[in-house]
Amino acid sequence: MRCIEVVELMTDYLEGALSPRERDRFEEHIAGCDGCRAYLGQLRVALRVMSGLAAEPVPARIQEELVAAFRNWKSGNV
Repeated sequence: MRCIEVVELMTDYLEGALSPRERDRFEEHIAGCDGCRAYLGQLRVALRVMSGLAAEPVPARIQEELVAAFRNWKSGNV
């Protein structure tokens, strides 16, 4: 398994959503790849921190600005 494949599976791995075969291949790669292991550690920390945050509604004006920014980014009109 290549690093790009492992990165694409990180969320599924953390959520326990990989098949046993995928999980074994993922863990085999992680055991020998310092970069992917570090990235997995960073994701674990981010998830732990984010789980402790209270959900706050996004003000309508901010939400509209974010949606517009993402639309512009996606269309290349940044």
